[in-house]
Amino acid sequence: MRRFLLLYATQRGQAKAIAEEISEQAVSHGFSADLHCISESEKYDLKTETAPLVMVVSTTGTGDPPDTARKFVKEIHDKTLPTNFFAHLHYGLLGLGDSEYTYFCNGGKVIDKRLQELGAQHFYGTGHADDCVGLELVVEPWIAGLWAALTKHFKSLGGQEEMSDALPQASPAPLNTAVKQELLHIQSQVELLRLQDAEKKDSKVRGQNEVNRHQASDFIEDAEPSLICSVPPLSQSPLSVPALPPEYLEVHLQESLGQEESQASVISEDSVFQVPISKAVQLTTNDAVKTTLLLELDISKIEFLHQPGDSFNVICPNGDSEVESLLQRLHLADKRTHHVILKIKTDTKKRGAVVPQHVPEGSSLQFIFTWCLEIRAVPKKAFLRALVDYTSSATERRRLQELCSKQGAADYTRFVRDARICLLDLLLAFPSCHPPLSLLLEHLPKLQPRPYSCASSSLLYPDKLHFVFNIIECPPNTAAAALRRGVCTGWLAALVAPFLQPNTEASQAGSPDELAPKIFISPRATHSFHLPDDPSAPIIMVGPGTGVAPFVGFLQHREKLQEQDPNGNFGAMWLFFGCRHKDRDYLFREELRRFLKIGVLTHLKVSFSRDAPLEEEEEAPAKYVQDNLQRNSQQVARVLLQESGYIYVCGDAKNMAKDVNDTLVEIISKEAGVDRLEAMNTLATLKQEKRYLQDIWS
Repeated sequence: MRRFLLLYATQRGQAKAIAEEISEQAVSHGFSADLHCISESEKYDLKTETAPLVMVVSTTGTGDPPDTARKFVKEIHDKTLPTNFFAHLHYGLLGLGDSEYTYFCNGGKVIDKRLQELGAQHFYGTGHADDCVGLELVVEPWIAGLWAALTKHFKSLGGQEEMSDALPQASPAPLNTAVKQELLHIQSQVELLRLQDAEKKDSKVRGQNEVNRHQASDFIEDAEPSLICSVPPLSQSPLSVPALPPEYLEVHLQESLGQEESQASVISEDSVFQVPISKAVQLTTNDAVKTTLLLELDISKIEFLHQPGDSFNVICPNGDSEVESLLQRLHLADKRTHHVILKIKTDTKKRGAVVPQHVPEGSSLQFIFTWCLEIRAVPKKAFLRALVDYTSSATERRRLQELCSKQGAADYTRFVRDARICLLDLLLAFPSCHPPLSLLLEHLPKLQPRPYSCASSSLLYPDKLHFVFNIIECPPNTAAAALRRGVCTGWLAALVAPFLQPNTEASQAGSPDELAPKIFISPRATHSFHLPDDPSAPIIMVGPGTGVAPFVGFLQHREKLQEQDPNGNFGAMWLFFGCRHKDRDYLFREELRRFLKIGVLTHLKVSFSRDAPLEEEEEAPAKYVQDNLQRNSQQVARVLLQESGYIYVCGDAKNMAKDVNDTLVEIISKEAGVDRLEAMNTLATLKQEKRYLQDIWS
């Protein structure tokens, strides 16, 4: 078969899953994919590779290549490499990203650009898939077009004649569009007839279904679609559904012998530390829209090097009640203590199948669902397709097929992806769906640690580490679902509830050492979100809500540096902070005012989005941080354009970060007297120079 090298660079498994899908499809198109993670450099050699290269590259952070690609990216950016180093390579690249972030698909773009600089050539155009609107909108057509591009490439190499002997059963010529549509219609009609036949055999519900169907037909034009219900034209359309993913796991449950299980068994990182929570503070009042907590960790007994602007991971479990509900729904509650033994099916059609590394060998069912699986993950279309075959109701089967089909892409986005539906939601919404445990272990990804920004300076607190978070409240996304808290924030809030003192920064209570709850943390890869090396450079900090956290660390750090060097030259520090209400969620109010009073903070601009303006105020107060930036446009432009200053933005990516970016474009355009395009180029230059830095999340 025609071989191509297939490399993936993944952070959370998405790029790997797509690469595996490409590998699965390759065989039916007459190709052989040599599949590897980009970090497995011992298994491939691009310096001598003659086969076409296909890459799937995700993006992490605010635009970084995934951790698995860091070594590769560093190696190809060696400035001593000649410009023809990869002249022999022909490649196609699929980048994954999220347009809510400024550096969209930057992980793939960095590699793509550098490969071309080193002489590599495209045999297939680069794709940029956007998780903000649904990766599949680009991924599926990109994969569909890959096979023709590979075929054309091999033809250009004169490989078609060699192929004729290797593939006596060559693929037929492509069908024209009309024939494709006709076959699609026939296949769909056959499936509908089969579903209708299955429906008739279910005598207990047949009569009621007929009544419901006739009643619904009278009001079909007024019906509203939902997760479990579709309306014309989708409900009457032939469907093109994904291929059924091959099953590959064999699961055996073994009665427990009473072995103890440790969280440490799920930790794959080298530098993971268990530390006590020494203090908890509620920074907001009880009537605030969101509850914000500050936690202090005691790191006196570990070597945990950090500086303001760094972030770290908290390793957290799924909630007990959610795990219990899932086990009950799967009829596995009575086997919660049984240990799970996994093997690869001997007859599986999945190439390169391996036991999931994030499921520790011999762990109990309860432990796996609690500590190993991301049970809140939004099910991918392949997972929905797999669930179809374990759903007995014809109506429910049809709806699951719609949600994973090309024709139902809009419904999938609206009712699954945007609604953040998880497996438990689906099982409650489709009661006749009874998947085996093996299927869940094949499709549920690894439970990921949650990242948090450091909110303190090691110069001020050498043995402590502070971080801040809102307790996330997730409203029910289906009629059967209950109110949920964020996986990590809900767990942390419950841990510290016994010794949490509410309402004011002064009300800080520590937990006794013997009672202090302990959590596992790990450092994250360092990035550029740090104070400038030159302390004389002025900086602008933009951080509404909990986005102010790293800037509190910046200010603490600067205060200690100024104490150590009273005659030093320190640049101005601007802080643009925003919250809803002055008296409810003005985080770190007293501490920020103290920084301003002693001169560490030179300018403090605060906006309140929900407070009504006072009658005696001559000018209405700014509602958002971008409004205050606009009001100080001359000073902002001077810092960035004339004084070689830095601007840091931390917080919400979806709205705030975009609005701030647009405002900066307007400010530069106005104050520098240039058009919008030139202003955008100026901002791009600031980013390249690491003077416009973001730590944002969605």
